[in-house]
Amino acid sequence: MDSPAVALPVCPAAADVPPLPRRRFLQISAATFAAGAAASALPPELAAAAKAAAPAERGLRTVATTCDICFWKCGAIATVRNGRLWKVEGNPLDPLSKGRLCTRGTGGIGAHYDPDRLQRPLIRTGKRGAEQWKVASWDEALDFTAGKLKDIAKAHGPESIAMFKHGIGAHFVEHALKAFGTPNVAAPSFAQCRGPRDVGFKLTFGTDPGTPENTDIENTQCLVLIGSHLGENLHNSQVQQFATALSRGAKLIVADPRLSTAASKADHWLPVKPGTDIALLRAWMNVIVREGLYDKKFVAEHGEGFDKFARDIAASTPEWAAAECGVSAEQIRSTARLMARTRPATLIHPGRRSTWYGDDAQRGRAVALLNALMGNWGRKGGFYQHEYLWLEEYPGIPKYPKSGRGKADNGPMSGSKDRKTWPFANQTVTTGLREATITGQPYPVKAWVVDATNLLQAMPDRDRTLKAIDALDFLLVIDTVPSEIAQLADVVLPESVYLERWDTINDDCMQGPFLALRQPVVEPPHEQKAGWWIGRELGKRLGVEAYFPWKSIEEYLQVRTEKGGYDWAEFRKNGVIVGKRPPMTVEEGLELSFDTPSGKVEFWSQQLADVAAAVGKPGFEPVPQYTRPEDGPPGSFRMITGRAPMHTFSRTVGNPRLAELMPENTVWMNADDAARLKLISGTRVRLRNQDGVVSDPVALTATERLRPGCVYLVHGFGSQSKAWKSAYRKGASTALLTTRVK
Repeated sequence: MDSPAVALPVCPAAADVPPLPRRRFLQISAATFAAGAAASALPPELAAAAKAAAPAERGLRTVATTCDICFWKCGAIATVRNGRLWKVEGNPLDPLSKGRLCTRGTGGIGAHYDPDRLQRPLIRTGKRGAEQWKVASWDEALDFTAGKLKDIAKAHGPESIAMFKHGIGAHFVEHALKAFGTPNVAAPSFAQCRGPRDVGFKLTFGTDPGTPENTDIENTQCLVLIGSHLGENLHNSQVQQFATALSRGAKLIVADPRLSTAASKADHWLPVKPGTDIALLRAWMNVIVREGLYDKKFVAEHGEGFDKFARDIAASTPEWAAAECGVSAEQIRSTARLMARTRPATLIHPGRRSTWYGDDAQRGRAVALLNALMGNWGRKGGFYQHEYLWLEEYPGIPKYPKSGRGKADNGPMSGSKDRKTWPFANQTVTTGLREATITGQPYPVKAWVVDATNLLQAMPDRDRTLKAIDALDFLLVIDTVPSEIAQLADVVLPESVYLERWDTINDDCMQGPFLALRQPVVEPPHEQKAGWWIGRELGKRLGVEAYFPWKSIEEYLQVRTEKGGYDWAEFRKNGVIVGKRPPMTVEEGLELSFDTPSGKVEFWSQQLADVAAAVGKPGFEPVPQYTRPEDGPPGSFRMITGRAPMHTFSRTVGNPRLAELMPENTVWMNADDAARLKLISGTRVRLRNQDGVVSDPVALTATERLRPGCVYLVHGFGSQSKAWKSAYRKGASTALLTTRVK
C-alpha cells in the first residue's frame, strides 16, 4: 500500500467539530449488540460481572492456556477466584512466554469483561445500510446462513464463497468451507503484512522466516532493525531476547524515520527518508562487497550468481545513497563495517509489516541478500532452522474436494496470459479476492465469511472494500465485538473470546519445537459460541458433517495428542509439550540446504529474470533495484504508521483494560515543523490526505523523535462503529487515510 501524504489544517475543539462525511455505514444501536451499562460507579468490567448470578464456585483455580490477544500465542496461566476470571500470567513452561506476558496478554482479561461484546446472533432484516436487525437463536442464524451459502453455491459454485480470517480460532470454520468446496481462504496478515518479506526471503534462501521468525536475537552480536519496532510491536519472546542481547553488549543499528523505543537504545540511529530502504540496503551491500567484508567461505560454498550481483550493486555507493536517504555517507559506511565485524552473529531483522511502496518484495529480498553476505543462515546469532512437532489429523476425515477453477485471487497479469498477477505469492491474496468480487473475474465471488478480522481497518482503500461488499449476495461476520465490518453484515455471529473456548492445537517452533493448548478458563457470559462449535454446526448444515467425525472437541484434541505419543492429561495440566531440540544451527551440527532452483542462495535470481524477460515490466529484476518514491503534494507530510505495546491493531482499542493505557492515538510531528505551523502539543488537528479524505480530530505530539516532513500514527484507531462505544471515533484511522494502493 502506498504511504499517503497528508496535510494538517488546525481544527476547532473536538466538541465543535461536526461529524465528518462518511461512506454510508449501518448505525447499529448499542442496545442491539450489548446490554446497556449498569448505573454503577464500578469499572465496566466489574459492573458487568456484578450483574451475573453469584457463582457457586469458591476459592482459586488455575488453567493453562494460550493467549490470543495477538498472533504470537504465548503460553499463559489464567487464575479464577470465586468463579470470576481474576488474572492472566505467563506460563513458565512455554518457550514463547517463558513465564512472562506482555502488556496485551496481562490485559486480556478485559476481553472477557468488555461491556461492548457481541452477545447474541443477529440477522439483518432490511437493506444493507438500514438499522433493521433482529436477535436470532443460533439455530435460526445458522440455518439462514447455510441456506444462503447453499443457494449461492448452486448458482455460482462453492468457489464463489470467500473467507477472510485471522488466528487459529477460525480453523474449524475454514475447515467447513474448504470441505464445502471453496479454495478461497485468505488472511490479511499475508498480503497486508508479511507476504512481500516472505516472498523476498523465499526467492533468496528457498524458505521464509516463518512465524515466529527464526531469528536468534538472544545470541546475536549485532542487530539491525529497518523500520521494525521491537518493544512496541511486543512480540513477547523477541522482546525478551532483545533485552538479553543488549544486556550482553550486542550492538544495535536502527534505520527508521522515527526514534522508536528500539532506536532510543541504538548505537547508531539512521533517520532515513521514508521509502528509501532499498537505496540504503544496496549501499550497505556495496561497502561490504567492495571492501571484501562478506563471508567469502559461505558465498563460495552456498552462493549462486554472486559475480552478477556484485556488478549490479557496484554503482550504489554510500554517497549516492546518502543523497537519497538523507543520512550521511559516513554513517552508511561505518554501520556496514560494524555489521561485517560481528558476522556471522549479525542479524538484519526481516520485520513484519512490509507493505509500503509497491517494491516491497524486492525490499524483502534486499534484506535477505544483506543477511546472506553475513553468512548467518543456520548460524548462532543469525537464523536458526525451524523444526516442528507434527501431529496427525483426526482419523477418518475425508480429503477436501479439488476445485477445477482454482483460486480467484491471482488472475493473469495484465498483458500476459501465462503469468499470474503475483507470480511468487504462495498464499491467497486478500486484495485479489476483493478484486474478483468486484470484477467477477476469473469467476464471481458472491459471499464473504469474515472471521476475527475487521477488513475496513485491515485492508487499504476502504472505498474499494465497500464496493466489493456492495456486490455481495451475502456477508457473514464472526467476531467478539461490533466492529465496522460487522455493521455491514447480513448475519453476525458472536464468538467467545479465547479465555472461554477450545481451539485447535498450535504446533510451533521457538528455537525448538513445541505444542501449545488453548482450553476454556471460564464460561462465556451470554450466548457466545466457540469457533470450533460454529464451524461444526455450520458444516452439518452445509452437508459436510463427515468432515467432523469426532463426538466432542475434547475427544478431537485428545485423540490427536495421544496419536502423537503424548499424554493428554499432562498436556491439559501444563498447557505445553516441549520437544527435543534437534540441530538447528551449523554450530550444533546442522547441514545447510536451500530449496531454490539452484539449491543455493540466489544472489542473482534466474526466477525473477525469467519473469522480467517474459512480461517486460519493472519490478522483477534479478537484483533489487531502487525507485525513488513519488513526492506528495506541496506542503504535505509523509504518513508513517506503527504499533503500540498495549494494542493489537484495531482488535484491542475497545478492551477496557488496555484502552485505559492508551484510549486513542496521537499524531506525531517534528518539533520544528510544528513550530513553523504554530502548533503545540495537545492541539487537536485533522489530517487530510492527497485525495481529500479527512480524519477525525486527533491530538498533536510535537517531538524531536521524528524526521522532518513526516507524521506518525499508531494504526488501529478511529473506528466508525457506533455500537463499539468504547472505540467509536477515538483517534484517527490510518486505514481511512490510505486510499492509494500499489
